[in-house]
Amino acid sequence: MVRLHTNRKGKSGSVKPYSKRVPEWFQTPKEEIIEVIIRLARKGETTSKIGMHLRDTYGLGCVHSLTGKYITEILEDAGIKAALPEDLHRLISKAVALRKHLSANTRDTTSKYQLRLVESKIYRISRYYKRKEKLPPKWRYDPEQAARLVS
Repeated sequence: MVRLHTNRKGKSGSVKPYSKRVPEWFQTPKEEIIEVIIRLARKGETTSKIGMHLRDTYGLGCVHSLTGKYITEILEDAGIKAALPEDLHRLISKAVALRKHLSANTRDTTSKYQLRLVESKIYRISRYYKRKEKLPPKWRYDPEQAARLVS
């Protein structure tokens, strides 16, 4: 996977399990896994943290292989839906933290540059989510509104 704002190649991320089938030794029923997902989501955990919890405690590498649905689909069926997609929310919180840093350190040119890069990623990914209808067509990134949204 290439990196967006650099000439480097980047590092690959986590690798999906080779087998798409549920392991033979896995004994936890599907309903219990769905209950755990819903319980963790109601506590405020993100989908990636829910997946890490299932991997570390239950040994389930891929929820889709057991349930036939992804974690976000399970949460949507349960009526729990995040206001923003997780990756967009993380980028917005990073931009808010950079703006807060820049308000105290106005001459930090490196952070100003990084803020421009993060905000360009926000604009780019918001166009994608508008096209996929995960965001309303009139949604716009506003830094002042983002600070209230994330905090």
